[in-house]
Amino acid sequence: GLDPTACESSQARSQISAVAAGLHHSHNNVGSKLCLRPIPQLTATAEPYTFPSPSTKYSPIPSKYTVSTQTDYRDGEAQTDPYSPEYVICQDSIPELLTLATLTWGRGLPAGQAEVEMIERAREKRAWEATLPPLSDTSQFEKRRRMMNAMERKEWAFREQEIEKLQEIRLEVLKELLKKRDENQNEVNMARLNAQWSKLQKVKEAKLAQIQHTHVSAIRKLMGKGKNIEGKLERRNIIKDYSDYASQVYGPLSRLGRFPDNNSEDFVVKNHYLNTYEGLVELESCLPDFVTQPRIRAPKPKVTTTKAGFLKRAARRDHELAEVHKALLDKKNKVLKTKKPMRFLQRKPVPQPRLPTPTLEMSSNEEEDIEMAVIYLQKLLRGRVIQNMMFEGKEKRLELIQELRTSQALQEDDRLVKKAEKQVTLALQRQRNLHEHKVSLFENHLAGLEGRVLADMFDFLSKELVRLQEERRVHALAMLAERQRRMREAEESGRRQVEQRRLQEEDQIFKEVIKVHQSTVTSYLEDIILNTEENTAEEQARAEIEKMAEEINDIAYEMESRRTQLQSEEIVAELVYSFLIPEVQKDFVKEKVRNAQRKHILAAHEIIHRHTEAMLEKNFFAQHQESDSKLFEGESENEQNS
Repeated sequence: GLDPTACESSQARSQISAVAAGLHHSHNNVGSKLCLRPIPQLTATAEPYTFPSPSTKYSPIPSKYTVSTQTDYRDGEAQTDPYSPEYVICQDSIPELLTLATLTWGRGLPAGQAEVEMIERAREKRAWEATLPPLSDTSQFEKRRRMMNAMERKEWAFREQEIEKLQEIRLEVLKELLKKRDENQNEVNMARLNAQWSKLQKVKEAKLAQIQHTHVSAIRKLMGKGKNIEGKLERRNIIKDYSDYASQVYGPLSRLGRFPDNNSEDFVVKNHYLNTYEGLVELESCLPDFVTQPRIRAPKPKVTTTKAGFLKRAARRDHELAEVHKALLDKKNKVLKTKKPMRFLQRKPVPQPRLPTPTLEMSSNEEEDIEMAVIYLQKLLRGRVIQNMMFEGKEKRLELIQELRTSQALQEDDRLVKKAEKQVTLALQRQRNLHEHKVSLFENHLAGLEGRVLADMFDFLSKELVRLQEERRVHALAMLAERQRRMREAEESGRRQVEQRRLQEEDQIFKEVIKVHQSTVTSYLEDIILNTEENTAEEQARAEIEKMAEEINDIAYEMESRRTQLQSEEIVAELVYSFLIPEVQKDFVKEKVRNAQRKHILAAHEIIHRHTEAMLEKNFFAQHQESDSKLFEGESENEQNS
């Protein structure tokens, strides 16, 4: 038959190995937070795509197709954190993995350099705590305090490094924020400057358009006046007007008070592209550039002057011929006027009396020659002086003379060209001044912004420096106060240790004695319970074995009637292997456990008896010393009294 205890032990071993394998797997990974359930959609194999045959005219209709669905669950109810499986902890064991239970996905997991350093520090601290002397050992109290002070200083230094790192990170973040704020402010300032510049450009263009309109009107008026300089009134030449297709008859001007488009509303085309703003915008987008930006070039005037400013020979000849022709026409059209009789009386002017004619006395020829020579010499001198003065004046005012020559030599078209060039030059000069003014304003704004930003940054840095200095000073004061407090506490504890040491020793002796009694009672009860359990288990095992033996015997009796010699030998071999060998192994294990426990029990008894004897001897010596001191004090008091 089969041994039930062997089956139970094999099942227990399989469970323990499964739990150990699970713990080992969870320890090898970062943690149980990374254990995920398999997703069927990702683990499913993709179906291979088959291309349709070219012979078919239409694509085949699929037998299945996906339709959009609506679920009753929200996105908030979906799984957001990784799946954490259940785990089993062995008795009297604290896995290191459970100390990292506060780390979750996205907050510490997957583990980075900071988390690894934190785990290493925790391991070092646990190892350090294991090396600390116990509190019960009074001889190593100073060593324990020194170790704790060293660890505290180490933790304070690490904390200061962490604070410095955090402050550096904050400074970097503040620098980035300040840089971003400066960039945004610069963008706003540039947008503001561009808006102001566009506004001023619009005002300038409006002024230029108004000036151009006024200029054209003035030029037109001047041209009209130039056609009739003498101011003569002429009759209208109807034949000339109708023969000229550019006259007012064919093309009247609205500025002269004629509006030829009367009743033009009857011919207005009403259309979406002409009556709405959107239509006009769409129509303008379709038009070519030359429609909205006409390419008109003014004709170049006929040049009648040379580069030096003098009139050309052909122009001078044309001017002379025109003057001769005009003189001939005036002479031809001139009519001799007859003198008409006077209508009113007129006063005849009285001539003024003539002054007497001076007389000159005749001199000799020699004196006259001398005088004529002197006069001639004076003329030469005066002429040379005047010639020098004229030459100096000419050299000094040569530019003005050239300008006067050019202004006198230029005709009307040339004057207009010069005036247009002057206006262009003035416009360029005005535009350059405007650009320089704009650049100066832009530089002033930039200088102001830079100064403001630098002032704010320096102010912030100075305040941060003062704050850090104050924080360091407060921290130093706190450290000094903490040190003084600890020194005072140490002094007070030293005063009270002498008084409390006796009480602690007596309490410790009492606790050790009670502990010995309790351990004795506990071991006695454990032995009784173990014996009872063994007896009960043995009785139950016997009952079950007897029951199984009866069942096996019934089965065996049935099988004996049908078995052969070979089957009998196989059954005997199996019984020997399943019963005798496990029983021997079980007895061997029990003996081994008993020997191991006996060694520990003997060591525990030896430690307890040794400490108890030492404490009793120490207490006895202390009581003996107290009695001797009391006797000595009594004798001294008696001697003093006597």
